[in-house]
Amino acid sequence: MRVLIAGAGIAGLTTALSLHAAGIAADLVDSAPELRPLGVGINLLPHAVRELTELGLGPELEAAGIETSEQAHFDRHGGFIWSEPRGRGLGYAWPQYSIHRGELQMILLAAVRSRLGPAAVRTGTAVTGFTERDGAVEVLLSSRPNGPRFSAQADVLIGADGLYSAVRAQLHPDEPPPNWSGVMLWRGMTEGPPFLSGSTVAITGSTTSVKFVAYPIARAEPGRVLINWAAEAMVGGSVPPVRPDWNKEGRLAEALPHFADWTFDWLDIPSLMTRSPEILEYPMVDRDPLPWWGRGRVTLAGDAAHPMYPIGSNGGSQAIVDARVLARCLSAAADAEAGLAAYEAERLATVNAIVLANRAMPVDAVLDMVSARAPDGFERIEDVLSAAELAALRDAYRATSLQDVAALNARPPIAPLGAGSRRACTAGRCGSSAFLLG
Repeated sequence: MRVLIAGAGIAGLTTALSLHAAGIAADLVDSAPELRPLGVGINLLPHAVRELTELGLGPELEAAGIETSEQAHFDRHGGFIWSEPRGRGLGYAWPQYSIHRGELQMILLAAVRSRLGPAAVRTGTAVTGFTERDGAVEVLLSSRPNGPRFSAQADVLIGADGLYSAVRAQLHPDEPPPNWSGVMLWRGMTEGPPFLSGSTVAITGSTTSVKFVAYPIARAEPGRVLINWAAEAMVGGSVPPVRPDWNKEGRLAEALPHFADWTFDWLDIPSLMTRSPEILEYPMVDRDPLPWWGRGRVTLAGDAAHPMYPIGSNGGSQAIVDARVLARCLSAAADAEAGLAAYEAERLATVNAIVLANRAMPVDAVLDMVSARAPDGFERIEDVLSAAELAALRDAYRATSLQDVAALNARPPIAPLGAGSRRACTAGRCGSSAFLLG
């Protein structure tokens, strides 16, 4: 079986590694002329960390990221509302990591090139269309910028090409543009001293007006860490003010006024924003869940399948799980079409539910309640929220962002590497890339 993957992001690279482990040949194309460690921080939930660890990348994650110990919530004045352990502290057998998204991509890319060969990823090449015929997929490709157009044959095409997926657009040509939430998101990174526990994801404010998230993603010089931050403001409007692009440059002058007086005894937010060498902006969008992802020998994975609001640490984590399930289903099925159908049947309802849950995150509803009841701050959270409301807050993330601890710890591996797969992969390669590059 020969698989072509459109997109060399988290979903595409993890899919390639998982297929290789299952004894299936895979190649990737990406429209970027060069793959560089772009972006800012993300969180990897324990179920995603487990999958990458089982792919042999545990030491790299530990070296590059910060093991998250807790998530804490505050009002816009820095008043403490509630906190909860994360990862191993919550009982998981695997940690949660806060990590630079670009560094994670580079870890995955290095593993792909080492295991599948240096020619496994072809950059500057975009999928523009496809046709199924004679038990195969003819994939139309173009070299950018303004390069020649050509085609490649594959047994399976996987669209892991993000929010504006060309594969998804051909499968679902009548789909409307992404849904705009009304929230503008600015993001940045800067070095600073550790705050709170030193490994805390801190969430302040409310979704009805402004919210700020900060957490460390890497160790810096002694006594300092690289701090990732995300600033949200409800700006409203019928359409987003800019085209959604994760790497679009933003302006401090637009973001800072929303947080100019957010100086707490544990974190100076204006200083954090002002000292950041680069600021990115992103209108918070998603797409409505699809009733089906693919057909025949073509399917979707990651953001191409289920773009969601960047809430609850689920975007990258769910893409990783997609990859693992897809590889297992393809390797276990009698033919490619049956494998892709099994993958969709297992994943579609689960991630569609997460997309909808992220639109109405229960934790955010409680934070909004605190903001409405105590707009000028509070001395004790018990004076603002009842015991029942505090209990609902403690349960919210577990219902929307995390798998049950006992279930994850007891579950067998998604995609075990059997002896047959090991025999199929020799000299660090699995199959041949000649079908794409010849």
